[in-house]
Formats: sequence, structure tokens, C-alpha cells
Amino acid sequence: MSEASPPSVTAFIPCYNEVDQVDDVYAAIDAALSGYPDLEILFVDDGSTDGTLAKVKALCDKDSRVRYLSFSRNFGLEAAHGAGFRYASRTWVVQLDADQQSPPAEAPKLIAKALEGYDVVYGIRRERHDPLFRRLGSAVQQRMAQTLFGVHLVYGSSVFRVVRASVARRAVDLRLATPYFVATMPLLGARFATVDVAHRRRRNGGSRWAVWRLFAHSGELFFGFSLRPLVWIYLAVAGVLPAVVLAGTVGARAGEAVLLAAVAVLAAYVHRLVRGSVRPRLYYVREANIPIAPEDSLFAEPVNLESAR
Repeated sequence: MSEASPPSVTAFIPCYNEVDQVDDVYAAIDAALSGYPDLEILFVDDGSTDGTLAKVKALCDKDSRVRYLSFSRNFGLEAAHGAGFRYASRTWVVQLDADQQSPPAEAPKLIAKALEGYDVVYGIRRERHDPLFRRLGSAVQQRMAQTLFGVHLVYGSSVFRVVRASVARRAVDLRLATPYFVATMPLLGARFATVDVAHRRRRNGGSRWAVWRLFAHSGELFFGFSLRPLVWIYLAVAGVLPAVVLAGTVGARAGEAVLLAAVAVLAAYVHRLVRGSVRPRLYYVREANIPIAPEDSLFAEPVNLESAR
């Protein structure tokens, strides 16, 4: 298919306990993207326990464009992203949220930009309607990643993006110990662009984000894609130890704090080394209405993945 032809598109939606959102996001996607004749709508159920999967199955029964896969348990958002990118069967993948904070109606703008020759197009939310802690936390996280730790990111980027499916699968195939998509794309040399998009408050409920989750994501980003934390700890220890010798007991307390921080940082790196060497599966699929690779299936049934493409 040439880039001038109507593009084939997979709209991919990760879901975790989104029973109140499924019908609405499906309707919004149908309204926004039905103009693309080769449209696939792929729901990735991340081990929901509230009836989300039943809602998705009902959509599958009435619309042949709707596909789904359901994890055996909750594996997390990055795992859901990896599964969506791997099993999207169209040329372009539009990544959406079930809560529609990034409206599906904005997706055609990203698709049009991607067709200019880019591998990834990120939606940039110039006016975010998120809780204050999340807005500030994300801004601090991205600034620290770029300035202190040298991690290449697209500042202000979000999970609302359009990705060339073949490039997305390449990122998934890397099987990094820290699967952080936005930091992986620069490692591949993917061509990217940005487009300003609308953003709105979450529908049907409050934000699912918590402070601990932001800290966890920051740790994955900082320690998974940079060795600079080791450098900062080395410099801190090198600077504090002479001061401890000169200051005596009071200085020793500061030295203990720095050494404890150093041990924590080293432990974080050791944890990622072990996780990378063991290479556990990011997820296991309990059921799906598309063929699943044996290594991804909880039941390891032999299937032909290519038959779904």
C-alpha cells in the first residue's frame, strides 16, 4: 500500500477495570476513524476484574473490526503497550486511552502527520486536565531524565501517539529489562514528529494515577536508560568521605546517609541486571479472539501468528 492510499489503522486501547468506559470509547473511535476503510479496533485487557472483558466481547459480537486479548492477571501498562504493538495487524497503530482524556477525534491529525514520512507522531497536550501532582510530577520527571541523566525524550509527549507498526514491533522485540517506549524509540533512530492535541478531564471517575506509581515509573526510566545515577553517587561518596574524616561524628551521619543511598542505587541496577538476564515474559494471554504466539499464551497452544495479519 502506498503512503498516498488510505492508511490501514489499528486503534489500540489498553484497559484495566474500565467497564464504564468501554462502550463510550468504542463509539468515539467508530465516529473518528471509520473513514479509514481498513480499521482494526484492538482492546488489550490487563487482567480486569470488573466486567470490562465481557463488555469488549459484546462489542466483538456486533462488530467484526473489534479484536481483543486478555491477560491472565494485571501485568501493568507497559506490558499492555507491548502486547498492543505486537498484535496490531495494520500498518499504523493509534494508541488511545479508555478514559478518552485524549479524544479519538484528534487521531486523524496524528495519522496525517505520520504519512509525511515519520515513524512516530506524539500528541502534545498543551493544556492538560490532570491533577496538579501528576502535571508537576511528569514535568519534573522528564526534565530530570533529560538534564541530569541524559535520557533522550520528547518533552511533553504522552501515550497518545501514532506509531508505524513495524517499528513498534522492533521496540517490543528488544525485550529490554525496562520496557519504556518513549525512551526506546530514540535508541532505534526512529523518525518522530509532534502535533498539538486537545486534552480533557477523565470521564466516569477520577484519575487512576497515584504518587507511588509516578515514582515507580521514574525509577524505571532513570535506572533503566542511564548510568549517570552511578556517576552522581560516585561523586557524592568521593566528596563526602573526606568531609567525614575531617568533621568526625557529625560528618559520619551524613556519610552514612550517602552510603545508604549508594547501596540503594546499586541495588536498583543489580535488580535490573538480574531481570534482564532472566528475561521473564512481560505478559501471558489467557484468551483472545486473534491468534496468539505460543510463548505469549498462558496455555502455550500452537497457533499461527501470521494468519492474523
